[in-house]
Amino acid sequence: MMRRRELLAGTALGLALFAAPAGARTIAGALPWQPDAGTPPNQVMPGPWKFFTADEGAAIEALVDRLIPPDPKTPGGKDAGCALFIDRQLAGPYGSARGLYMRPPFQEGTKQQGDQSPLTPAQRYRKGLTALDKHCRDAFAGKSFAQLTDAQKDDIIGQMEKGPLTLEGISAAGFFEQLLKNTQEGFLADPIYGGNRDMVGWKMIGFPGARYDYRDWIDRHNERYPLPPVGIGGRPEWNPT
Repeated sequence: MMRRRELLAGTALGLALFAAPAGARTIAGALPWQPDAGTPPNQVMPGPWKFFTADEGAAIEALVDRLIPPDPKTPGGKDAGCALFIDRQLAGPYGSARGLYMRPPFQEGTKQQGDQSPLTPAQRYRKGLTALDKHCRDAFAGKSFAQLTDAQKDDIIGQMEKGPLTLEGISAAGFFEQLLKNTQEGFLADPIYGGNRDMVGWKMIGFPGARYDYRDWIDRHNERYPLPPVGIGGRPEWNPT
């Protein structure tokens, strides 16, 4: 046990360090930082899948388009880029659970504890899509999920959400929960990450995006914001290619 003398000595040292004068320097000529000196996100560009296989990509596009179906005014999850967003996230740090504690013991946690699985998001997607494909081909005469009718897709998604559907080697409800969350993120995240294409999600809810100042509108409730949203990278027409 720490003795009182040691405790007092440590406290005195801490107070002495706290009271020590801070160093200062004079800055002249230019600011001591460079643009983009941190780790700004890179613009995600459409192109081949980086994580999904072709069949997995087709399944994901079909899934996100039923979770956020298109209507006459707004594109669905597929055309909004939600599948592209998820693919790039799974190919990066999110997919490998970088920065999360991923050591045992692994056990079923409570809802408040969150996910306790040993699977990374990338592993869960791979297992979930493989199991979903097997279920569909067994139940629908060899058809993949993407080949089913919209009514059949909705029925399967509903069973995944509510629990009756059993997927081999993975919780259908857990896979649905992660898929829904990532689809919502892709629909509403900054377009620089590949989703929310043409800022369709922001336009739908009237979100101004990364505009530098919209204080005049903070207290104007139930009024639609009239200006177009701005992303981290500006607006597409500001950066002609």
